[in-house]
Amino acid sequence: QVQLVESGGGLVQPGGSLRLSCAASGFTFNRYTVSWYRQAPGKERELAASISSTGGRTNYADSVKGRFTISRDNAKNTVYLQMNSLKPEDTAVYYCNAVFITTGYWGQGTQVTVSS
Repeated sequence: QVQLVESGGGLVQPGGSLRLSCAASGFTFNRYTVSWYRQAPGKERELAASISSTGGRTNYADSVKGRFTISRDNAKNTVYLQMNSLKPEDTAVYYCNAVFITTGYWGQGTQVTVSS
């Protein structure tokens, strides 16, 4: 059974940090490019960060560059998103996505709320 399970979301004050995790099972994780997307209320889902199958290449949206870091541990079938200097506009549901050629999977999402 294929699963992507996100965790680590929550409520944090502006300027704070959170680390999201995406744990995968049921497929050959180390073949897949993994991305974090986010969707704020009333807005379209957008790409925040992505990482190649080996971890050698990363990509970030301009809005998170310099504040977020994506990484992966293929031995643990897990991808992480370290989020620092959080802003209220980072508030969204964060989703993990894994893609290999034409096959893709989504997690159920984890809520991140940045508010004082």
